[in-house]
Order: sequence, then C-alpha cells, then structure tokens
Amino acid sequence: MAILASTFRWLQRKRYQYEVTFSLYMMTPTEKFIFNSFLFLFFSMIVIALTLYLPQHLTFLTNRAWFYYNGPEGAKAASESLSTVLGEHVKQTTLSAAGSNTPSSVWGSGREL
Repeated sequence: MAILASTFRWLQRKRYQYEVTFSLYMMTPTEKFIFNSFLFLFFSMIVIALTLYLPQHLTFLTNRAWFYYNGPEGAKAASESLSTVLGEHVKQTTLSAAGSNTPSSVWGSGREL
C-alpha cells in the first residue's frame, strides 16, 4: 500500500507542476479542456509524423553520409556496371532491329515498278 500511496502522491505532484508551469490553475474547466485538447492534438501529430517520416529521413541521411565518407567511387562503380548492362542491351536491340528492318525489306528491291 505504501508504494501505491507514494505513486499517487508523485502523480499529484506532476499534475500540480504541469498546471503551475502552464498557468492552468487560473483557467476555467472549459479553457483547461480546450488547452489540453490542442496540446494533445499537437503532440499526437508530432508522434505520427515521427513514426511515418523519420525512418525514411534517417535512411536518406545515412546514405548521404556514406556518400560523403566514401566519395563518388561507389557511385562510379554502380554507374559503370549500369552502363555496361545498358550498352549490351542497346547492342542486342540494335542488332535484332537491324536484322528485321534491312533496307531491302523496308523499301523492296526496287524492281516492282
């Protein structure tokens, strides 16, 4: 029972500190309700924003710090491998398109006239 009483006194003290800090003891119950509602909504929006956007922001900051620490070499290696893959794809596409669209197949032999 002593633990319960001391916890209750501690909560009462914290409530008193809150009311004194924000001057709520001078307000009517309606004004207290409105103030507390705005405060609750503000902090809930902050918590929701932190849970939704903070992980993405931390990932972005981590990637940016990694880039600043390692320099553009990592980016160069990634772009070189990408350009190699794209170059091969372009060659294959060009060769397959050239094989089916030769000038004689597009324009004919010129003897049909």
